[in-house]
Amino acid sequence: MDQPITTARLDEQRLEAFVGRMLGELGAAGSITLARIGDRLGLYKALHAKGPMTSAELAAETGCAERYVREWLAQQAASDYLTYDPDTRRFTLPAEHAMVFAVEDSPVFMMGAVELSASIAREADAVMAAFRTGEGVHYDNREGCLFCAMARFFRTGYRNDLLTNWIPALSGMTERLEAGARVADIGCGHGLALVMMAEAFPNSTFTGYDFHEGSVAAAREHAAAHGVADRVRFEVATAKDFPGRDFDLIAFFDTLHDLGDPVGAAAHVRGALAPGGTLMVVEPQAADRLEDNFNPVGRLYYGGSTMICVPASLAQETGRALGAQAGAAVLTSVLHKAGFTEVKRVADSPFNMVLEARG
Repeated sequence: MDQPITTARLDEQRLEAFVGRMLGELGAAGSITLARIGDRLGLYKALHAKGPMTSAELAAETGCAERYVREWLAQQAASDYLTYDPDTRRFTLPAEHAMVFAVEDSPVFMMGAVELSASIAREADAVMAAFRTGEGVHYDNREGCLFCAMARFFRTGYRNDLLTNWIPALSGMTERLEAGARVADIGCGHGLALVMMAEAFPNSTFTGYDFHEGSVAAAREHAAAHGVADRVRFEVATAKDFPGRDFDLIAFFDTLHDLGDPVGAAAHVRGALAPGGTLMVVEPQAADRLEDNFNPVGRLYYGGSTMICVPASLAQETGRALGAQAGAAVLTSVLHKAGFTEVKRVADSPFNMVLEARG
């Protein structure tokens, strides 16, 4: 039975402020959907390339129906994503906003996150059912191309930090890769990270492992398209049964917290490293205390973790369900339990932390 409303005990200013905030949240939810449309249909990129346009001009440029474009533009201006000149009736995508919406190689490009948010929304019913049963939601049971959205989301970090921040932070690794090293990526997805590394280090060889056959097929196509298929191969395997030994570097890119048995997987990795080899663990940026993650990045990751990471882990054996905000202390404990004797946090970026494990 619903509790009776007793307004006498309510802080009216707090209530009014929160209602206003929720109004903004509802508008933002619609903005994410329309941002995805703008991305998919090339509306943002057209505005970035051509400059201010009317709805008719943008519709003609992109091959879209003017009436839909007109309404989309109005919402984007109301969201302060675009600016509007009432004298010319033209809409402008500011250069700073274009870095978020239209420039794929920008360090703040967020359309991958928008795509992932749209994919997550389609999973609500499956995850809601899992809330009742406590069971997981396996990646194989996800709708649409969640893996495509994840690859695009992670690409921004790889593009801007992998070669300039993460790899150089590992002791002596740049020199080893330049000379020629054997590298493996566990949970490689579409293979974006390995292909970037292969392009940068032509003397090294790379192997990616993923349980998802569709992702492995996409990774092979990606390597071929970039002309590195002779040095990068991809195989279907799990984190606890992948073949191969004597790797100089093995990486988990935003993968360890998704695993059902992260200790077992890390132990298997330890056995696959060459003497003196290194495990690189790239994980979402997180503090160790729950309350220290109450910020925009933590909010983003807790949402994704509730919908993707925790359900995925619970669908596997052991079901440790570390979550995307596990924090360095928990991750370090996992690696120590797997047998690594030396674990260091060696790099940070706005959305990620990097741990180096050896021994």
